Amino acid sequence: MAQSAQEVLTMVQEQDIKIIDLKFIDMPGTWQHCSFYYDQIDESSFTDGVPFDGSSIRGWKAINESDMAMVPDPATAWIDPFMEEPTLSMICSIKDPRTGADYNRCPRNIAKNALNFLSTTGIGDTAYFGPEAEFFMFDSVTYDQTINSGYYEVESSEGSWNTGRNEPGGNLGHKIRGKQGYFPVSPSDSFQDIRTEMLLTMAKCGVPIEKHHHEVATGGQAELGFKFASMIQAADYLMTYKYVIKNVARQYGKTVTFMPKPLFGDNGSGMHTHQSIWQNGTPLFWGDEYANLSQMALYYIGGLLKHAPALLAITNPTTNSYKRLVPGFEAPVNLAYSQGNRSASIRIPLSGSNPKAKRLEFRCPDATCNPYLAFSAMLMAGIDGIKNKIDPGSPLDVDIYELSPEELAKIPSTPASLSEALASLENDYEFLLDGGVFSEDFIKNWIAYKRSESVAMSIRPHPYEFALYYDC
Repeated sequence: MAQSAQEVLTMVQEQDIKIIDLKFIDMPGTWQHCSFYYDQIDESSFTDGVPFDGSSIRGWKAINESDMAMVPDPATAWIDPFMEEPTLSMICSIKDPRTGADYNRCPRNIAKNALNFLSTTGIGDTAYFGPEAEFFMFDSVTYDQTINSGYYEVESSEGSWNTGRNEPGGNLGHKIRGKQGYFPVSPSDSFQDIRTEMLLTMAKCGVPIEKHHHEVATGGQAELGFKFASMIQAADYLMTYKYVIKNVARQYGKTVTFMPKPLFGDNGSGMHTHQSIWQNGTPLFWGDEYANLSQMALYYIGGLLKHAPALLAITNPTTNSYKRLVPGFEAPVNLAYSQGNRSASIRIPLSGSNPKAKRLEFRCPDATCNPYLAFSAMLMAGIDGIKNKIDPGSPLDVDIYELSPEELAKIPSTPASLSEALASLENDYEFLLDGGVFSEDFIKNWIAYKRSESVAMSIRPHPYEFALYYDC
């Protein structure tokens, strides 16, 4: 993989590449791109950026101040495996071409700010993140919302609801039952070859791959694994992960969604996020406290738990996110930590005696988030916990389902809706402003943008409301 601008330009010449595709992430978390003829990109493009109109990008500048520039990161260069014409892809950050300053609503710039702030605190110099993004792979999806109707339907050859369906050549059975998708072999798991191609294609795009497997739910739920990385690199990898998975699925006539809860009554898709802080190559979360954590790690957990209701407005930023965060589906709804309890929002994975493997796993997030924003917000909450020595309390090492209602009521829970999470963020965002990492302008813009989604959902009739109330 290229590391410098000159190496990228040399690759373009040696491989006779004619098209260079520049990608950047919008505020909600979707990649946008523009493709350039190769002679439009030179060494100055990697410092001054490539101009474009940012007025139509969601959550960004107004049309009267829309001139922006994409600054490609040469370390993210890879040949796009889905383009017929050889195309070099690079991920960009955004700057103001008039002032030369980093654009303060660019999520990748916010992540840079967070890492710079970590260094200035003296706490550490590197934050490692390892996201585990689950997804569903369906055969088809249809949906619509009009003034007089609203519906959705997803279809899967693996779906438990299709045991009685007439299928070409006959129904051969082997449909995965609800909550029994973890780890059956073929023929029940019919997506082995697709997931293998997804994993190997990710490797071609520079993502350090580990494994793939079917997930718990019926209907083609799955997860691919890649190695943890420094924070911005991990976010870059996650965006490449989503891009590859969706495009490989499309080549097979399938469709992928990272929606947390596309199916009723079965497990949803989360994005458990492993994280740790290091200094000068030394891991700082290993120690002699609970579960071999350091005191610093416990304070980091304290920060995550204190700010979790506000964090979820960024790490779980959709109305659908909160249809996953309900009791009974291994959902991490309890704001507590534990080395074994998967209903706790923070789990300490078994990592043996290797200090470098010691980390914590925040289990609330899902892959609808913008990873640069989500990772930055989690890091800022952890830093706040360390700086202010926030006690995380006692671990939750009991079976949550054996607790009495009185005992359960003492354990704080995640917000029940996007609206609740946004209200929490509105009342608790000072920790994000520390060191100028997030700006107040960004936070208020984010709340307004996401609140409009929440309102749009709340004013529309739901199909199930007809079942409940039509005969009232």
